[in-house]
Amino acid sequence: MTKLNDLPFATLQFYTTAPYACSYLPTRVARSQVATPNHAINASTYSGLVNMGFRRSGSFTYRPFCEKCNACVPVRIDTKAFVKSRSQKRAWKKNKELFTQVLEPTYNPEHYSLYSRYQATRHSGGGMDTDNKEQYKHFLLQSNVNSSLIEFRESNGALKIVSIVDHLDDGISSVYTFFDPDEKKSSLGIYNIVWQINYCKSIGMPYVYLGYWIAKSKKMAYKTNFRPIEGLIDGTWRRLDDRGW
Repeated sequence: MTKLNDLPFATLQFYTTAPYACSYLPTRVARSQVATPNHAINASTYSGLVNMGFRRSGSFTYRPFCEKCNACVPVRIDTKAFVKSRSQKRAWKKNKELFTQVLEPTYNPEHYSLYSRYQATRHSGGGMDTDNKEQYKHFLLQSNVNSSLIEFRESNGALKIVSIVDHLDDGISSVYTFFDPDEKKSSLGIYNIVWQINYCKSIGMPYVYLGYWIAKSKKMAYKTNFRPIEGLIDGTWRRLDDRGW
């Protein structure tokens, strides 16, 4: 098994943050392990780190590093074995006519406007609903690795979804997705993940990494609806069953 002191990770340093309030389990505190320096984390190194449970926020690459808590489970979808559920088939059928464009992650006022509406509607009071332009840019557009911004539009040009992904050696890492919050019955979030799975299949890549799943967090429940899904448990990727383990 690859370890953090193996090359090319031997060129990196890792530090642990001070404790902070956990955003998923309100009664707990969290800590993160951060990989530095940022400029030394290229696309290949980042792929290895993601395979070990890391992901990124802006230019920062991190993973949960909490004492006496292992609730955050890194998860990935096996794209070759994936079979759509009934609800996922409905979401795909509703939105499959959207026009898709893969772009460089650059600032677009229309994207930021959609992001602000999404945060205000879906995550009011969560902190990100007050993000200004610079915070938005830092969170989603700053990247030292191979990243893309994917936009989804209707035939009339109306912007419906924006998704940021990182390209890895064995698939993609889904960094963040935001969509039209007024489309309450279109299942845009579900459709977007199915699109990412199909995209990986089309380029011959086996995995879509979805970040962390937490059994007791309702925000994370949707991730285990995509089957088969694997979790990184005790350093080994293995399939999760219907209970999540």
